Amino acid sequence: MVLSNIVLVGVDGSPQSGAALTYAVAEANRRGARLRVVSTYFPEYSVHGRTEPLSASEPAIEVDVEAQARRMVEEALAGDVEAPPVDIVVAAGPAAGVLIDMSREVDVLVVGHRGRGGFASMVLGSVSLHTVLHAHCPVIVVRPTGAEE
Repeated sequence: MVLSNIVLVGVDGSPQSGAALTYAVAEANRRGARLRVVSTYFPEYSVHGRTEPLSASEPAIEVDVEAQARRMVEEALAGDVEAPPVDIVVAAGPAAGVLIDMSREVDVLVVGHRGRGGFASMVLGSVSLHTVLHAHCPVIVVRPTGAEE
């Protein structure tokens, strides 16, 4: 196995993904690795079995998603004098699928215990569960502590 020296982390704006990002920063620092932060979005939605395009343009969505991810990264790196190099990637598609695909190119994947929606996670399946079962690299699932939980 050839190491890429990249730590991959998925973020979605939730406190849980913020905890995963904080952990991933520390892991990248420990390894002397690059940090790749990934955030996803759906370019369409489905209602009653019919798929419709979103009313906002994909570039506009990507700009918003990247800005949110960038804010999270800036928060996580605040005051870190030895911050790892960071790449921010925005991708269309289901989070688990995107992260699993990207896991082929990295040393480790870090995800939060739960993301944005408890009910949606129950119905669609958990991103953390899917990545643990199908990723091509080790997966670290981070549970927030204290008030974030």
